[in-house]
Amino acid sequence: MTSFAPSLAEFRAASRLATFVPTTADLPWLVGYACAFFGAHHVAAEWGGHGYYSLLYPAAGFRMALLWLRGPRLVGGVVVAEILVQLATGIIDPASAEWSTHLVGVIRPPLVYALVVLLVRTMAARAKTSMSVAPMPLGLASVGAPVAAALTSLPWSLLRPDLTGVSGLRDVVTSLTGFVVGDLLGVLLLTPPLLWLVELATSTSAGTSTRPARPDIAAVTEAVLVLAASFATEVLLGAIGLGTPHTPVLLAVAWIGLRFGRTASWLSIIVVAAMVLPQTAMPMQMAERLALHMSLASIMVVGYLAGSFADAQARMRVDLERRDRLLFQAERLKTLRAMSVAVIHEISQPLSTLAIEAKHLHELTVSADPEIASTAALIDRKAAALSILVRRLRRFGGRTVDQPTPLPLATLIDTVAALAQPEAKARNVKLSIESVDPDLVVLAQEVELAQAIVNLVRNAVQAGGSEPVRLTVNTEGDRARIMVVNRPRTDRPVQPGMGVGVLVARAIVEAHGGSLVRDSDANGAMRATIVLPLLRNPE
Repeated sequence: MTSFAPSLAEFRAASRLATFVPTTADLPWLVGYACAFFGAHHVAAEWGGHGYYSLLYPAAGFRMALLWLRGPRLVGGVVVAEILVQLATGIIDPASAEWSTHLVGVIRPPLVYALVVLLVRTMAARAKTSMSVAPMPLGLASVGAPVAAALTSLPWSLLRPDLTGVSGLRDVVTSLTGFVVGDLLGVLLLTPPLLWLVELATSTSAGTSTRPARPDIAAVTEAVLVLAASFATEVLLGAIGLGTPHTPVLLAVAWIGLRFGRTASWLSIIVVAAMVLPQTAMPMQMAERLALHMSLASIMVVGYLAGSFADAQARMRVDLERRDRLLFQAERLKTLRAMSVAVIHEISQPLSTLAIEAKHLHELTVSADPEIASTAALIDRKAAALSILVRRLRRFGGRTVDQPTPLPLATLIDTVAALAQPEAKARNVKLSIESVDPDLVVLAQEVELAQAIVNLVRNAVQAGGSEPVRLTVNTEGDRARIMVVNRPRTDRPVQPGMGVGVLVARAIVEAHGGSLVRDSDANGAMRATIVLPLLRNPE
């Protein structure tokens, strides 16, 4: 035991490190990011000025989009891509005495962005409020990452003001304010459309894309009128000598976001940015440019978070309506279960008697006429099979909840096959079940886990593909993989359902410490994969 512990720890450490190594599939994304990062630096130069940072930094939008899309595990590749670009542009000069300090300054922002993305995703997975409902986590990360990156740069700016081209507390704060504003503008302007385009492209290639709904004319009219009224209010206030406060536009964008969601708020943000950014790209005082960009950043943050909150609330309402339908379905199933249990109870006793008598008849006619003997044997087999099926149905519909016990997967799959074969046969779908290693054992409640797998098999059978539905069991380390594979029919549309079977299956599997993933392979076959922890010492 003592010799095994270090090797296990080393294996886990190596596995954690391997998750941060980019794969072959990540390379195109990193190459594209490096090119976009290089071009974004030239764009950012138009809004450069006092200090080291730009007041519009589009590269931050590409960085946030990539880390949110591919996960924080890609932070190593992002750091390498940014270092290579900075070397190519001369920002990092290996011959300089300060090259290591510049290198740290380049590495720090991607690391902070990745950490914020990881924290937001972790908190969203554990939280139970509307803040954890998409797209609110992305909105929180988009606002939190630039602020966190600027805060981590504060000590560096105070200790080495010569590296940022500023000196004095006032100039340092001004420079870092520009850092926050520039990153916020870059993230909120570019990250949402980049993620939307990637989602649209990937969903189209998978054949599951849904075209955006046609915008409501009344909604578009209201948004345009509200935004135009806010601009007119600003012009009027400026004309009467009250300056040009941006509060009317901020309120208008927030109203549009709350009323019509994130897409509408982002479009209104684009309109506001299109009016402000061309002006600030021209020569002007740093204080005036910073004030305009801070106002624009405030409008974008409030509008984007308002739109994200509205979308999250809409998604929660949809989920609540779906849960209500599931409750109605559950009540109907509860009534059906009670009726079926009553019927099964009534027929189980006479069917058991019939099976016993059929077996006795078979024994008596063994030496009788061959035709009579074969008929008696057939009656015996059918009666025994029907009796076993009824007993299984009675267990399934009963109220007794078994405690989790060591369960051989071979026994579990046999139960699933007995319950799923009749429907597959009725639909002329072949159910192909591979043999299962009898030594594979999980800790499970048999009836519940069988129900989960039966639900997945029924979904596959109802899809009605020409190829058989395959049910396989294999291992992956100390976990078992139960996979249901089918190829859906393409000559008829799939009938939409409420997804009750999958929801129930996922809840059961997760209660057993496992996971359920549904995806499709390169050939278009649908796969439902259950992963469960194996019992290494069943006894």
